[in-house]
Amino acid sequence: MDRTDRASRVIAAPPTTVYGALLDRESLEAWLPPDGMRGQVERWDPRPGGGFRMVLTYLDPTGNPGKTSDTTDVVDVGFADLVPPERVVQRAVFEADDPSYAGTMTMTWHLAATGDGTEVTVTATDVPPGIDPAVHEAGIASSLANLASYVEGAG
Repeated sequence: MDRTDRASRVIAAPPTTVYGALLDRESLEAWLPPDGMRGQVERWDPRPGGGFRMVLTYLDPTGNPGKTSDTTDVVDVGFADLVPPERVVQRAVFEADDPSYAGTMTMTWHLAATGDGTEVTVTATDVPPGIDPAVHEAGIASSLANLASYVEGAG
């Protein structure tokens, strides 16, 4: 598993605001699920070595797209590194019987101040082969768009 997926976006908010949205339970539930999903955080421990468990539910489960069940993806996420307000490194493991979703995917959220706000770059490494590359990149881009709407609306 040496695949890397990435996406980036400039968000009209300062890095401290964006970083805060990456480490706030209610914020994550609001913006992290990509289009077509809703999320619920079941466990929350926002510190290095801590993490969270999120249940993502498909709003239209036609075709049984879920990794954990026909309608859900359950992911356990550990915080591997937190560098305010520059970087959040997460290690994500999907709950799935299908071995093509096995393994630990690392998601690095890098925040860089720009004249217009914050450039957020998400890099996913060791992406499980069962995750379609185009769907994954679209999902990351969707989450970034949701994050932008969330923090820009909070200003």
